[in-house]
Formats: sequence, C-alpha cells, structure tokens
Amino acid sequence: MNWLVFALCGPVLWAISVHLDKYLVERYFKDADVIVLLIFTALMGLVLMPVIAWFEPGVFHRDWTSIGLMALSGLFYMTGITFYLRALQGHEASMVAPFFQSSSLFGYVLAYLVLGETLSPIQLLGGALIVGGVLSVSIGPGTRRGRFRWQLAALMLCAGFVLSLATLIFKAFAIKDEFWETAFWMFAGEALFGVGFLCIGRYRRQFVGLCRSNGKALLALNASNELINLGGGLANRYALIFAPLALVQAVGSTTTLFVFLIGVFLTLLFPRISRESLSAREFIQKGIAAVLVAIGVALVSR
Repeated sequence: MNWLVFALCGPVLWAISVHLDKYLVERYFKDADVIVLLIFTALMGLVLMPVIAWFEPGVFHRDWTSIGLMALSGLFYMTGITFYLRALQGHEASMVAPFFQSSSLFGYVLAYLVLGETLSPIQLLGGALIVGGVLSVSIGPGTRRGRFRWQLAALMLCAGFVLSLATLIFKAFAIKDEFWETAFWMFAGEALFGVGFLCIGRYRRQFVGLCRSNGKALLALNASNELINLGGGLANRYALIFAPLALVQAVGSTTTLFVFLIGVFLTLLFPRISRESLSAREFIQKGIAAVLVAIGVALVSR
C-alpha cells in the first residue's frame, strides 16, 4: 500500500483527536493540570506494551544505548504534547492546529543534518505548498482580535521542535530495527513520563480526584481519544519507513484543514461541542488553503 495512505490517516485521526482534546480540556481539565491528561496517555501505552511483547519477543534483545534512545523518543513526544495541551487550554482548536506545520520545517532540517535525506525540487515545491496552505489558515482578519499571538506561537513552536526530535529518533531506529520493537520502547518512555508525574503528590491527587468525580465517562472518552490518536501516530510512523521524514511531516501538516472541516461539521450539528466561524471570508480562506494543500500532496506523492 502507498505510504501516502498511511501518512494521510495520521492527520484525519489527529484532527478528530484535537477536537476531543479540546473538549476534554474544557470539560474536565479547567482546574487541573494538563499533565494529568498525559498520565492517561502514558497508562494507555503501558497497557499496549505486553501485547507488543507477546507478538514480538525480540523487543528485549537490544543494547541499553538503543533502548535508552528509543525511550527518549517517547519522553520527547510526551513533552511536545505537553506544550500543545497548554496552548489548547487558552485557544481555540482551529487556532492551535495550524502551528503543527512547524514540525515539518524542523523535521526537514533535522532529517537533512542527521539522516542525510534529500528531496527533489518537485517534492520541495509540494512540501512548500502544503506548509504555505496550512500557514494561510492561521492568518486572521486585520483587527485587534487577529493580531499575532506570541504565547500560542512560542508554545506550539516548542511543541513542533520537540515532536520533530521524537519523530527523528523513531525513524532512525524503525529503519534499522523492527517497527514494533521501536514502538515498544517508545511506549516505555511515555510510560516513564506518566509514572514519574504520578509519583508527585499534586498530580497524583488530581488524577485520583478526576477518576472519582467523573468515573466511567471520563475514562471511556479519554481511552477512545487515546486510541484514535494512537492510530494516527502509528499510521504516521509506519509511513516513515517508506518515505522521507520531511515529506511525511509535510503531509501530516494537513491536520489543520481537517480540524477546520470537522469543526464546521460540529458547529452545524453539535454547536455545544465546537464553534467555528462560518463567514464567507473564512470559507474562501480555507478553500484557497485546501487547493494549495491538495496540489502540494499531489507533488509530494510523485
């Protein structure tokens, strides 16, 4: 199957996850630290580790240096998501999502410096169109409300850089070793992140309090969200085996457009869950961005 199919599965599932993240943050984590939400993510990975080990017993036949680096990838991933969730606490999902495109820029530089990956001029043009398309979505009206948001930019640029580091390490080992073995130790790093914060009294009390006050509803919604996000992450990482890092991340930047489309759908049918601007100007802006991204994806896939 073409790598582009797996690469596109990532942004579609991530867009769904972004809206679920926003709902979770607003509904359950207004008075709690977003670190608590990541503890749920860490526990989800911890549950999957024995399943991977059962089908891939070779996960333990690795040197400690490789294990440490693969686990570090998981720690970087969780750190990047922390920046992202903090940005999501104070801004709308459609404002946060466009800044994910920064990861493709960092990814290209890191892949060039570390992995020696090169792209053809046509593929570079395609990647530029994708990045330009999603960047145009973040340009607001020329009013005070549309001014540049430095705090949001700083948080999401940090998220993009750290997530690119995580992706770089994963790709380096996924090519050299087995995909699932690399994923196993990445989940171990994520679990280490969650367990470490769970050992801190303040976060542990918030975690236990949320479980007691919201019960099954919170656990079911968060578990579903983590599975959706995990599916997108695994599809994206699997695509990394067959395509350059910068290309996969450029395609992944289309998450912005899917976030907007899903937001429009929710605004029309479920306005209590999400609200997006439905003005003619917004639709024209998003339409132009969609055309740029579509052309870019076609060029990238060549």
